[in-house]
Amino acid sequence: MKSYIAELHVHTCLSPCAEVEMIPPLIVQAAHEQGINLIAITDHNASANAEAVMRAAAEVGVTVLPGMELQTVEEVHLLCLFDTLDQTRAWQSYVDNRLPALENDAEHFGDQFIVDESGDFVRRETRLLLVSAEIALGEAVTVVHELGGLAIPAHVDRKAYSLIQNLGLIPEDVPFDALEISRHLTPEQARQKYPQLKLFPLIQSGDAHRLDELLGKNLFRLQKPTIAELKLALHGQEGRSFRLRSTRTE
Repeated sequence: MKSYIAELHVHTCLSPCAEVEMIPPLIVQAAHEQGINLIAITDHNASANAEAVMRAAAEVGVTVLPGMELQTVEEVHLLCLFDTLDQTRAWQSYVDNRLPALENDAEHFGDQFIVDESGDFVRRETRLLLVSAEIALGEAVTVVHELGGLAIPAHVDRKAYSLIQNLGLIPEDVPFDALEISRHLTPEQARQKYPQLKLFPLIQSGDAHRLDELLGKNLFRLQKPTIAELKLALHGQEGRSFRLRSTRTE
């Protein structure tokens, strides 16, 4: 088994709310300098920069999982993580067909940049990404699982775009792989405040929109950094394991 320090919620400059510094080489460098060797790229309703980050990480020893932070019709943010670009492209196609045909207002929402592995400009994404897709939460989890992915509701303790705030509960009939808590409280505080969280593995992420928000609090013991291995580790199965590296509030 090998240890993987993971940050599973990383935005690039494709997300309009992310800083322009969130380009592939700088993301990979920042992760490497902090000892983070597993990251997931999760832009809002988009995945076009994932391949560039994977290319940038190829020589550094950082594994990159391609993915997305979907905004469901309930305005819940859901991390959708995959092993391959083909899986991610299939999911992106599914999402594209359910996004409203709205243009991004860069002055209001921010620019949405697609870049190459060096961070050089390729083009702007002109569709509005900060919007809900016409995909219900349960439907999203089902399709992500059918594609072989991992589905994790994001920052469930937050007051905006979170499972608990928007639905008032954690639906028992939706098979989430884990739940994500924000950097603003410890797992113990989260479980005390929201007792339902005790039923799920909890990851903790920086929801990184800036380089200094990469936390790397998740420690996995895996044979290899794949979705299947992560699922085993989250549930402590077949010798794989998972724990949070720190319980301090950031």
